[in-house]
Amino acid sequence: MASMDDVELRETVESILGQGIRMLDVEKKTTFKSEEVLLINGVAVPLVGADGDIIRQALLSGQVPPSDVLNSLLISAGIWRHPVRLQTELTVKQTTLNRDAITVSRNGRVVDERLKETKEEDLLRKTSTEVWRAVAGPDSGGWVMLFEASFGWRCLENPEKKSGYVLLRVEFDGSLRDGTTTTKKGKENCQDDAEIGFRVCAWGGSTRLPTRQQTCSRHCSSLPQTPKSPGSMGIEGSSTSSSSSETVDDSGSEPDNSLVFQDNNLVSGPLDALLQHLVPTAEYYPDRTYIFAFLLSSRLYIKPHALLAQVVRLCMLQQNLADQKLTKEKLGRFCPHMVQLLSEWMETFPYDFRDERVMQHVRQLTQRCVALDPSLRRDVSQMLHNLLHRLTALEKYEEFLEKINTEASAALIDTLNVCDVTEVCSSPLTLSQQLTHIELERLSFIGPEEFVQAFAKENPNVETSFKDMKKTRNLESYIQWFNRLSYFVATQVCSNVKKKQRIKVIEYWIEVARECFNIGNFNSLMAIIAGLNMSPVSRLKKTWHKVQSAKFSILEHQMDPSSNFSSYRSTLKAAMWRSAGAKDERQRIVVPFFSLLVKDLYFLNEGCANRLPNGHINFEKFWQLAKQVTEFMTWKQVTCPFEKHPKVIHYLQTGTILSENGIALSSFDCEPPENSHEKERFKALK
Repeated sequence: MASMDDVELRETVESILGQGIRMLDVEKKTTFKSEEVLLINGVAVPLVGADGDIIRQALLSGQVPPSDVLNSLLISAGIWRHPVRLQTELTVKQTTLNRDAITVSRNGRVVDERLKETKEEDLLRKTSTEVWRAVAGPDSGGWVMLFEASFGWRCLENPEKKSGYVLLRVEFDGSLRDGTTTTKKGKENCQDDAEIGFRVCAWGGSTRLPTRQQTCSRHCSSLPQTPKSPGSMGIEGSSTSSSSSETVDDSGSEPDNSLVFQDNNLVSGPLDALLQHLVPTAEYYPDRTYIFAFLLSSRLYIKPHALLAQVVRLCMLQQNLADQKLTKEKLGRFCPHMVQLLSEWMETFPYDFRDERVMQHVRQLTQRCVALDPSLRRDVSQMLHNLLHRLTALEKYEEFLEKINTEASAALIDTLNVCDVTEVCSSPLTLSQQLTHIELERLSFIGPEEFVQAFAKENPNVETSFKDMKKTRNLESYIQWFNRLSYFVATQVCSNVKKKQRIKVIEYWIEVARECFNIGNFNSLMAIIAGLNMSPVSRLKKTWHKVQSAKFSILEHQMDPSSNFSSYRSTLKAAMWRSAGAKDERQRIVVPFFSLLVKDLYFLNEGCANRLPNGHINFEKFWQLAKQVTEFMTWKQVTCPFEKHPKVIHYLQTGTILSENGIALSSFDCEPPENSHEKERFKALK
């Protein structure tokens, strides 16, 4: 009960009913509620019973829980193998709820009731990372265990505002043979790392600590690593301990398998730890953005078939899938999670599954999952059906490309025999729409992995080679289409001997380019500009003098390469903004200038392929590459809404184009050489 003389309460009542009110009854209640959540390798473990109390008290006091309790937890979490990597996190959330209830009575009747609640939350988070591994085998008379642990506190008065915390690293090795535990002491050496704002400390090993000047925004989170061969071992310890300055050789220590985070974003890690982060369990499923980023760029370090083989191996060992007595109940949601991972892989990178080595692993894993959980049979069947449909469509498209490329090659000549494009399609708007049909169709068949594999093919420093994989050349074919369109435009201009007709054709293509700009088809726009700027076309001064070129100058400015295509990049952002909020399919179209996109992605690939000084993979670059490729994936999924004219589309892809020399000769036929350089060029061509 609160005092009747409580000033705050009296002011509250008087603000409601005015001065001179007498308070009959005042009641204030305060409720305290605490919640504890323990995560072991990402798995929530309830802190119940005596074991829960022991673990809670140990972690809150910065101590390691007893070995028998650890054994029990490791068994229940399914990670009772060596080396055991145990990451624990305890979050204590304290909520203070102040509730003020005000009852106002007049003449014996309650005339008003008010309730005021004030809620305060304090969040205390404790993390610990432990590694138990064998440093001697059974033949030596017993197991010698090396334990590494890092503990960290975060005290958050406001859960949204993080404060710094310190990680400590303690190591000791204990021999079970003599029943004693020997503490290992290492000399602490610290140095400041000004670039990343961490203090690097070596105390029998290295770990990163935040400086006073910067709140720690990165934290290392060790992932559980499955051993190369199945096995299990208990963790035992002794209650007695003695001090020793004896140094233990770290040359045989386990490799660094920690992931580094900054502001809750993964920024780096070794390949093994990143791969482990991809593998689902019964309780854990990786974030979809991580799946895409890792599958996209990891091929710079490991081929898809080898990656899937590692996933299968980890699943077999972690879940003990080879056990014939294994049941669906024991696995929980592992099988559905595994099928979901394969489904997402097939959805985003279907061309990986053209490799028979990949499909062997798919069959092995899906057959085992269906055997354990027959309800997944329909999902697996649908997944494989969708994959077959996409790969069949790809094969048909490749056959189509081969056919039209053959026709186009036959139409590549040095002499004049060219059909005027205005006779095939008189409307610049219609032609721009048919160009957009071609662009979007070709874009739709480019797999995101082709950007990475094209880089890997040209970079000798990349660790993987794709020579033994079936080629997918949609990216190269698309670039060839750009070149073909440029030559097609130049051919159309220079094949007209009459100046009046040349002027008409140039203005026609300028209008087509303007319509492409309005549509958002920047690739065709740039190809047309490139064709009109080819030397045999641009030298036709008498022709250009009569052309209404104001529109062309505006388009050239939009695609100006100066300042790294800054004008185009601004226009592209505007088109993306329009596309994002568009309800009309026509406004959703964004066809980027593809050669520049490839160039941008090439430099990002370089960052992905270069490891950090500590040997980690730079996952920040993975995220950046994935972001840009995701934008491309959005663009290529747009369906072209314009009416299709197959005759025009076929003509654009197979119509006659002159060779470079043929275009030059035709240009000189239109307007004779004027200077010594042109005369020498003309003489060499004859």
